[in-house]
Amino acid sequence: MYPNITIMTFDVLKPQVTNILSDSGKSVDERLSEVCSLLRNSIDYYDWVGFYFKNGDKEELKLGPYAGEPTDHTIIPFGKGICGQVAVSNQNFVVPDVKAQNNYIACSIHVKAEIVIPLFVNNENIGQIDIDSHTADPFSAQDEEFLQFVNQSVAGIL
Repeated sequence: MYPNITIMTFDVLKPQVTNILSDSGKSVDERLSEVCSLLRNSIDYYDWVGFYFKNGDKEELKLGPYAGEPTDHTIIPFGKGICGQVAVSNQNFVVPDVKAQNNYIACSIHVKAEIVIPLFVNNENIGQIDIDSHTADPFSAQDEEFLQFVNQSVAGIL
C-alpha cells in the first residue's frame, strides 16, 4: 500500500463528508447512509462501513445506516465482539487479524480486519463507526484520524 495515496484520499474525502452531512434537506439516516457508501466506494479496503448506536437505555448497540453486505448482527450487547467492547472502553479498537481475537463476532467469512471508532456527543459514547475489511492488516493511524474526523462531523448533526 502507498500511504501517501491514502492520505490524499482522506484529504479529498473530508470535504465530501462535510458536504453530505451539511445537507439538511435529507434525514440524518439518509446522510449517514451516504457517508457509509462514500467511504466504502472510495477506499478499496473498506468492504463494510456502518454505524451502530446505543439502543435507548439498554446496554446494547443497534445497527444504523451501513453500506455493504447485510448482517445478522443488528443488536450487539455491550462487551460482546469488537463493537461491544468499544461501547464499554470508549477507545478506538484496530484489529489487524480478526482470527486473533477471542471476543470477535464473525459477520462474514471474508472479513480479515476491523476498525471501530467510538462516536461521542457531549462527551458521551453514543455509538461508533465500524469498518470491516477483506484485506489483512490494512488500517493505519491515518485511518483512525480520518474516522475520528468523520465521527466528530457526524456528532455535529446528532
